[in-house]
Amino acid sequence: MYDIKSKKAEEFICDSEIRSTMQYATENSRNSELIEQILEKARACKGLTHREAAILLECNQPEYIEKIFALAREIKHRFYGNRIVMFAPLYLSNYCINGCVYCPYHAKNKTIRRKKLSQEDIRNEVIALQDMGHKRLALEAGEHPLHNPIEYILESIKTIYGIKHKNGAIRRVNVNIAATTVENYRRLRDAGIGTYILFQETYNKENYEMLHPTGPKSDYAYHTEAMDRAMQGGIDDVGIGVLFGLETYRYDFIGMLMHAEHLEATYGVGPHTISVPRLCMADDIDTADFKNAVPDDIFYRIVAILRIAVPYTGMIISTRESRECRGKLLEIGITQISGGSRTSVGGYVHEESEQENSAQFDIADHRTLDEIVEWLLDLDHIPSFCTACYREGRTGDRFMSLLKNGQIANCCLPNALLTLKEYIKDYASPQVREKAEAMIKRLTETIPNEKARATAQRYLTAIENGERDFRF
Repeated sequence: MYDIKSKKAEEFICDSEIRSTMQYATENSRNSELIEQILEKARACKGLTHREAAILLECNQPEYIEKIFALAREIKHRFYGNRIVMFAPLYLSNYCINGCVYCPYHAKNKTIRRKKLSQEDIRNEVIALQDMGHKRLALEAGEHPLHNPIEYILESIKTIYGIKHKNGAIRRVNVNIAATTVENYRRLRDAGIGTYILFQETYNKENYEMLHPTGPKSDYAYHTEAMDRAMQGGIDDVGIGVLFGLETYRYDFIGMLMHAEHLEATYGVGPHTISVPRLCMADDIDTADFKNAVPDDIFYRIVAILRIAVPYTGMIISTRESRECRGKLLEIGITQISGGSRTSVGGYVHEESEQENSAQFDIADHRTLDEIVEWLLDLDHIPSFCTACYREGRTGDRFMSLLKNGQIANCCLPNALLTLKEYIKDYASPQVREKAEAMIKRLTETIPNEKARATAQRYLTAIENGERDFRF
């Protein structure tokens, strides 16, 4: 049944192929010659197949695990340098008609407080986010035809883009909402979204249907084929992910890579981002009820192998994970993190008590955005608030071609430095400003193209003098 270019979910995510791959990986997990061949192929930065990646994941030999981590660091630095893109989620509504058993938004939950933001509420939340320094948001909403129709999402996007407060502006809105129609994806594209994000949760159809007993999301095929419809609707930057802990990590790791391969083979461009959330505690949800928890050591290996298997794809980690975990993952694959996040509806303006909880999940990293920026600087990462590629039309295959030939670096480093300069001028604490100024001065000199370096220095001076929004 397996057909990488099929538009049918059960053919491009084929259960028999996944199980065959798992068996193949087990049989070859100690095949040193084959593992060396796979690592050598990965060093060419052309990616790995799901079968090759599965072998690396199954390999438990310490010397090869260390080689995998070292190669992941090398590949990540080659394509992304030490830049880390910053974003924040914005929860619009937690009304939902689905029955997802791992999510506190499920329709039968009577303890969570149901909330929906008005456009004025959204304005206040966005101003709070702008005052923190954010430039990129990920919109989140439950699935509900009355409370959260596509018209509400589109109106909210328009509201967000229209808010200019002091020097603040949200320059790119990514959208994480339920699977929808080709026509609605066209409307989202026309509204100017960045990336359309949708997590598969799990690729195991039988388990998926048990985890989603009621509601529109229970339709496995419709959900799994959502990215195909998004591509058909003209959205060429899509973000995939699974919720690790719902199914065995081996199964979903393979399924997610097969999904990436399908998009690449069918549309000429794979996923723009991959997210790797792990199941965590939330209102009405106890992780002890789920038997597939992924320990840290395996989680780190998953991220490292994803980095070398899909070297051109951005990777996202949220505040579900601790400071320690996030720091480790930054080194071996992650390129985007959230900062100062709230997962409650209206949480940036009003901090909720336990009694009025509306959050989707418990946060492990509670630091402010400024604290995270300082932490990144101390680790010699560049906190980047860049949104230039979206706004310059460098999306989809255009972005990927620049990334693959290395030309994107001529844009990314100066753009990261320019947006960091904006952040420290408008929002940073004095100690963060001092550390960032030193980094900006040092790294501006390393911009390889002389003309680009001179332009960046001119833009930095203009930002210092009060001008904003320069980009390469």
